[in-house]
This record gives sequence, structure tokens and C-alpha cells, in this order.
Amino acid sequence: MAFIDEIKIYAEAGRGGDGVVRWRKEKFVPKGGPAGGDGGRGGDFYVIAVRDVGILAQYKSKKEFCALRGEDGGKKSLHGGNGEDLVLELPIGSIITNLETEEKWQLLEDGQKIMLLKGGYGGYGNEHFKSSTNVTPLQSREGQEGEKANFHIELELFADIGLVGLPNAGKSSLLNVLTNADAKVADYAFTTLDPNLGAFYGYIIADIPGVIEGASEGKGLGVKFLRHIKRTKMLAHLISFENQNLMKVYKEIRKELETYDKKNNLGEEGLSKKEEIIILTKSDVIMEDPSASLRAIDFINRKKKEFEKLGEKVFVLSLYDDNSVKKFRDELVKILKKK
Repeated sequence: MAFIDEIKIYAEAGRGGDGVVRWRKEKFVPKGGPAGGDGGRGGDFYVIAVRDVGILAQYKSKKEFCALRGEDGGKKSLHGGNGEDLVLELPIGSIITNLETEEKWQLLEDGQKIMLLKGGYGGYGNEHFKSSTNVTPLQSREGQEGEKANFHIELELFADIGLVGLPNAGKSSLLNVLTNADAKVADYAFTTLDPNLGAFYGYIIADIPGVIEGASEGKGLGVKFLRHIKRTKMLAHLISFENQNLMKVYKEIRKELETYDKKNNLGEEGLSKKEEIIILTKSDVIMEDPSASLRAIDFINRKKKEFEKLGEKVFVLSLYDDNSVKKFRDELVKILKKK
């Protein structure tokens, strides 16, 4: 199914039910007094945010949505039932625009629910019009029409995790491994100048294009990649064991984030302030010589402790080690569920 990030729909809230003319049935009383009930309210039209970036494709062929009508009033002064609300599921990151009023709404959190159109009020039954001067009212009132409008829905993707690091850090490989874990996963690839996105148990992971020193000044992909990271909730900083000085590489990327924050006066909302985990990748490259395995393990552990002193959560990962990948995947799920 094709990935769709923009649609237009027409929606109506439900019409209110009609009030009715009815009479009490009493022996020896011809009409027995008014007893017509009021109509029920029409259903409202809502949108709700879900963790499914591909859900707009379901609405490709269906473009009209209507909440249910309220029930008409009944005899014996019975009030008609309210119409059922219509709740349309949209992906987190959706921007909804009412094309008639130009009002805009954003869905930013899982489960966030917004009422866009209000259902019509139910009409009055003849009991409502009873008075001392009108003891046998014949009038009733129809239910009101519900609100209606055309909407433009645009998905502005943002990720739960942004994978950052130098071009050799293994971001794409990690994304492929994580987002092909099981049948719950779907990948959405953009151009090479934009992030590659994958769904991991409903959470979105973005492989941000490789960063080079000076990106905040416009080198490489420059601020383009930084704008992408700005839309992510947390960062996963990948550093390959192929680099001779891992800490230097880490600080190089951190410097670019901090420089961007200062230039754009982002303060506590800045990129460098986002929650971060550190992933030391390609540990297999220093384990190739079996005779050096003990020294390699000692080296890996020392580097891990060095990064843990920064106060961040640190993982050592080799994509050729199934146990390593499984452990990381399980830990990542726990981290995401706590957010």
C-alpha cells in the first residue's frame, strides 16, 4: 500500500433527532395532555492520534465521513437517544485544517483526541410547549443540522528516536535490523537527502543523514539534517569502533548540536538538551583476531565505562551478534514505553 502523507476529506457531525407530537392515553380524557419527547443530539466528529504513520492510506478511496443522527423523541415523554460520535484515527504528527474557517489543530501525542465538529441539538417535543394558555400544543421542533466542513490533513512526520552520528556509524544498518523485526513493522524511505524512517512496535525511528564537522555552518547537509533532528523526541548517538578516538567523535557531533541551539536561541528546547542514549557500534571489528579477544573485550568495557561517566545510557552493539541485537531491542522497547 502506497505511503500517503496528505489527504482532503469532507465530514459532517450528526443531525439532531426531531421532537414529536404525542399524547398521554388516559381513560375518559380525549387527549390526556402532551407527552411528545425531545430528539437526541447528533453525534460529534472527532480525530484521535494513533501510532500508525501509514493509516492515511486507508482513507484514499473514502473521503466522506458522517457521525450518526440523533434519535427522534418518543411517546410518554421519552427523550431520543444521542447519535454515536464518529472518531477518525490519524497518525501522530497530523496537522488538520478546516478549509472553511482556516482553524488548525495538531495531533502531537498518542491518544490525543480533538472534537472538530459538533453534532446538532435535538428538537423539542410538544410537551416542551405546554403552558397555561396552551394545554394541548400541536407544535414540535425538528433537530438541528450538525456542523460540516472540508478538511485538509497533512502528516508532518517526527520521530520518537533520531539516529545521529558520522556517516560510518552504522545508522542505516541498525534501522534495517530494528524495523524488520516482525510483521508489525513498515518502512518508509524518502530521498537520500532526507531521513529514512521505520516503525518499531509503533514507534518511529529516523535514520538522520550523516553529520560532518561544520554541519551547523552549512557544510554537508548543513542545517537540513538539524531541522530533521529537531522533530525527534530523543537521540540515539551512534559511534563506531572503527574510529580511533571515540570520545572525540562524540564531542564533534555534540558541538554541532550545541552550536545550532545557540544560533537559533533554542535554550532548553534545543537539540543538545534532548534525552540521549549512546550506542557504540561495530564492536566486531576489534574482535576479528581470536588471540586478541581478551584485550578487545577489556578495551570495549573501558570505552563503555568512559561514556557512562557522561551520565548517559550506553550500549555496545554488533549487528552480527544476535544476542547483542536482541538485548538492545528489548532495552529500547522499555525506554520507549517510559516516554
